[in-house]
Amino acid sequence: MARPVVERRLTALGSRLARLRDDLAVAEEQLAHFAADAGDARVRSLVSETAISEREHRGAERHATTMALHRDQLIAEIERLEAAQDDLLDRLTRDG
Repeated sequence: MARPVVERRLTALGSRLARLRDDLAVAEEQLAHFAADAGDARVRSLVSETAISEREHRGAERHATTMALHRDQLIAEIERLEAAQDDLLDRLTRDG
């Protein structure tokens, strides 16, 4: 692969990684919020023992679980792109 092509791909990967890392920071912040809400809803559900509070607890747990899945997907994508970036860097240094 020609050096300019590798450099363009590295630039594109770097930009994509920066965006994903920003998204990951937001997702982790939101996950912390949703997890705290789920914990609060769980306590309210245990204390009040009503159907409404149990439903709120389940909803809060779903939100936290969904956000955790999203965060995990972002981490996996970042790891995949970092591996691709490493491969391109290897090509760049190997091909001189």
